Amino acid sequence: MKKILVAGAGGFIGGHLVKELVKKGNQVRAVDLKPLNEWYQVSPDADNLVLDLRLRDNCFRAVNGFHEVFNLAADMGGMGFIENNKAACMISVLINTHLLIAAKECGIERFFYASSACVYNGEKQTDPDNPGLKESDAYPALAEDGYGWEKLFSERMCRHFSEDFGLITRVARFHNVYGPFGTFDGGREKAPAAIIRKVVEAGITGKKEIVIWGDGHQTRSFMYIDDCVKGIQSIMYSNIEEPINLGSSEMVSINQLVDIVEDIAGYKLKRSYDLKAPKGVRGRNSENTLIKKYLGWEPSIALKTGMKKTYDWISEQVVSESRSKKDISKFNK
Repeated sequence: MKKILVAGAGGFIGGHLVKELVKKGNQVRAVDLKPLNEWYQVSPDADNLVLDLRLRDNCFRAVNGFHEVFNLAADMGGMGFIENNKAACMISVLINTHLLIAAKECGIERFFYASSACVYNGEKQTDPDNPGLKESDAYPALAEDGYGWEKLFSERMCRHFSEDFGLITRVARFHNVYGPFGTFDGGREKAPAAIIRKVVEAGITGKKEIVIWGDGHQTRSFMYIDDCVKGIQSIMYSNIEEPINLGSSEMVSINQLVDIVEDIAGYKLKRSYDLKAPKGVRGRNSENTLIKKYLGWEPSIALKTGMKKTYDWISEQVVSESRSKKDISKFNK
């Protein structure tokens, strides 16, 4: 049994990771800034703490007495959030910095840092037919403003703590993770969840229309949460010393993503395009040669399979919320 700290445990990926680590018999301390009732998932068998890890003393409190750290904590969301909250995204640098210092001082054995494909040079992402971003494409550096630069800097912090202090660090660059128990409204949701919500709402209201951010031709790859959790653990306990891609190589356009959700829902929508909305780079995909070389594995859950599972969960939440609003409206009358 290992004593493991998961920072950002109240988030989407963190909640799934804690659940899996607890299931394997580990002693897990789960930490997040949000009040416990706002966590996406709460594992009752974990030591669940509400702490602001931007503060140095809280990082020492969280780390002390534990063996390993998975740092998934960050102020982040989809493109609509990170394009309009650059300063907030940059402040997350305090979390990783203080956690690394605490890990060094408290004798942590292994440290995992969740980075992002947003570290990649923007000039390599101008073509929707992106052949896939190799790990070396992060340099020369031209990361996503705000969020991407914070991630790239924190990657370097991990590297230098390994070089200077011998702390074993592992870094994975996530490419668009989706699945149940994630954000699907409120402004922080990513494309798969946002599109599913819009399609479900169109079905409920009978207004068979959808607004798509951008022209719909921008491309991405999307990794289902089960692949992500497996990849995190495989990378953590590997000999991979450099940052590595963790993402699906199944690239689709946003229009194709809408096609998939329409097929699941069983109806088509009239599409309109908001060209002024945040839309990010034109093309981004994960090039998985390196992870296949090291692990003999890559994320492989088909997008249609993962989207069906995600659709079922989000649909249940949206329908339930809609019914609650109708019940309240009837009561108020």
